[in-house]
Amino acid sequence: MDTRSLSPGRDKLRIFIAGHNGMVGSALNQQLNGVKDIQVVTATRRELDLLDQVAVHGFFTEHKFDEVYLAAAKVGGIHANKTYPAEFIYENLVVQNNIIHAAHLCDINKLLFLGSSCIYPKFSEQPIKENALLTGALEPTNEPYAIAKIAGLTLCDAYNKQYQRDYRSVMPTNLYGPNDNFHPQNSHVIPGLIDKFDKAIRAGAQSVTLWGTGNPRREFLHVSDMAAGSIHVMNLSSDAYKSALRTGCNHLNVGTGEDCKIRELAEHIATISGFSGELVFDSSQPDGTPRKLLDVSALHTSGWQHEIALDSGLKQTWDWFQAHRESLRIH
Repeated sequence: MDTRSLSPGRDKLRIFIAGHNGMVGSALNQQLNGVKDIQVVTATRRELDLLDQVAVHGFFTEHKFDEVYLAAAKVGGIHANKTYPAEFIYENLVVQNNIIHAAHLCDINKLLFLGSSCIYPKFSEQPIKENALLTGALEPTNEPYAIAKIAGLTLCDAYNKQYQRDYRSVMPTNLYGPNDNFHPQNSHVIPGLIDKFDKAIRAGAQSVTLWGTGNPRREFLHVSDMAAGSIHVMNLSSDAYKSALRTGCNHLNVGTGEDCKIRELAEHIATISGFSGELVFDSSQPDGTPRKLLDVSALHTSGWQHEIALDSGLKQTWDWFQAHRESLRIH
């Protein structure tokens, strides 16, 4: 840990994780809590409403953080994005604005903003480099969420330019793992598939129907790798971070650089789960972006690569779901 970031008179770096109960936030919390020179501060939704600007500013003023990880976000899959577009853009914009602005007002110089690969145009050249941002139309089904994330990284860039802050942004590919959202309608593809196959097995179903053609290709990163990559980016020296950035960009992609068809993913999860029935693809439902593979070469030049292979990560996630299924209260 770079002790140059410590506030005067402290022997530990005080770090706030916004969204510590979420999938990425909980992974960050677990990894940062294992470092002896760090004091992690968190707050539940009941303790701090991130939509309340006054409350957020008061919380930051009281605790005097050295660093902030902005992992709080309203997230969901295609169905959720289509059903709740107003909430997705409004809540994400408000939370981001409140936290980033409070960090600035309280003279917190280091912040990491976690965005999303959906910020890129629907038909981006593959693999997607960071400088593809704002070069084409977004995927319509998640445009409100994407615009909010674009606004967040732009806000960080604006504070860097105007006030010489060190606010960094990372854009993860599709994430999965423990503490994901396994809601049957509002989840992303991997937790959604896990839930479907679990229900099918328990009901003795002979088939499972899945949205779309199964042909789109997606990249998946285990959340533990995402947390490790985020910490790596935050701990880079200012010169090393700037050196890794592509010309004209203020963010780094985080992913594996590998993808697969949704059909292949479904078949693999079916095998892990033990489901032996038929997979039916409903082509009347949207596929979303045809392919979304990130170019992660810029992050690789900074010295970090993912460690968890998709096969082992999916098996781990299935086992975690089985151990926590009843407490998730989705059945």
